[in-house]
Amino acid sequence: MKRLGLFFGWLIAMSFVFPPFLWAAEMGKWTYDDFKKPAQCGMCHKEIYQEWQQSLMAQSFIHPWDDVEYFKLALPHALKLEKVADVKGGCIACHGPLAFLTGDIPPKPPAAATRVNEGVSCEICHSITGSTEKEPFNFSFEINPGRVKYGSRHDSEVKFHDTQYSDFIRSSKLCATCHDEQSPYGAWVKETYREWRASPYGEKGVRCQDCHMYHAPGKSARASKHRDDIAHHVFHGPHFKNKLSGCVDIALYVKEPEVTCGSEVTIRAALFNGKVGHYVPSGSSEERMLWLEVKGTDQKGRTFHLPVEKKGFSGEEYTVADSKAIAYQAMGEIMEVKEYKGVSRDGNLPDGARIFRRPFFDPKGRMTICQWYTAKNTDIDYRFGPLETKLETYTWSVPKDFSAETVTITATLYYSLVPSSVGEFMALPAYAYEPRVVNTASMVLDVK
Repeated sequence: MKRLGLFFGWLIAMSFVFPPFLWAAEMGKWTYDDFKKPAQCGMCHKEIYQEWQQSLMAQSFIHPWDDVEYFKLALPHALKLEKVADVKGGCIACHGPLAFLTGDIPPKPPAAATRVNEGVSCEICHSITGSTEKEPFNFSFEINPGRVKYGSRHDSEVKFHDTQYSDFIRSSKLCATCHDEQSPYGAWVKETYREWRASPYGEKGVRCQDCHMYHAPGKSARASKHRDDIAHHVFHGPHFKNKLSGCVDIALYVKEPEVTCGSEVTIRAALFNGKVGHYVPSGSSEERMLWLEVKGTDQKGRTFHLPVEKKGFSGEEYTVADSKAIAYQAMGEIMEVKEYKGVSRDGNLPDGARIFRRPFFDPKGRMTICQWYTAKNTDIDYRFGPLETKLETYTWSVPKDFSAETVTITATLYYSLVPSSVGEFMALPAYAYEPRVVNTASMVLDVK
């Protein structure tokens, strides 16, 4: 009994010492041959296969930023620092699950064209049976590849494989197994599922699949029956401009639409997240950029950039663009870049632009895009929650010699997948960090 007590004491102690990655899907239990290739599924599920090919699920391992982030940052860091050693396999469990499940760790880079390039394939999601966690996170999925494919129908009739209805496949918990994550330091670095669960959408039972897998009449396979609610497999998210467009509304207000030379006019911008069931931005929010630029343009084409008025909350300096601010020092340290002091925290944003972000900090207290190296990220969170409105104020001092009769005030909300400074430093293709317009609003002021 004494030995048994010592064993359980050791087991409890180890649960606090080791990072969450050790308590998840089993690495190396399977072989590549246990999983069918997506093209095989596409022989019958032709349209669904074509949709999946366009999705980030298919590109989860080969996407340029994911490729660079793992092979130039996460993997080298895991080989240097014991605390984050398990991210060597942990990142791959969601971005290249075939390699993780077969023990092919670290996998070869995308250029080698191995099967890990299949990303999150049909066989992954439709072989998942549940989670080891009541509220899933950190690739805590249980998987059973084989002849049985798990799905959302009770009445499927298929000759090529067997089917079985799964409550788990239909639930948002399926998404949570990879879209919620804790760092080795215990910080929640992805909380999209938990954000949704606490939102009005979660309370009403509007699932992740209802927004990211739109339903329409059709057939799921060539020989299957026609249905009114076939789930589509493009998984639209912020990487798709059409999904991003208009997700946050903007309106502009002034007390008086007429201003005089030498006076000041106060402009209020109201921004409302009325369409997204989780925070914006969400997911890997340590690297996402969402910002508002407000400017005035007169009839002669002259432009006046208007900086946001500060509200005075703690940590607000991280939410106002500053061309002098430096961050992301860990990148250079991991890559062993000599005399590296960091890059611009806010990229090429104009000074005074309002940034809607949740800064992540490494154990040294520096802002980081290395989510696995995040020790803290709860002090500042200036993002849009579901159904949340934010009000931003701007003041324009009308020049005394202003000669135009009107000025157009324009507010534009932009988004980029990573800060431009990070994209340029890591030599990413320009589309990986280009500014994408989320929404815009404008109004005309008469100048007397």
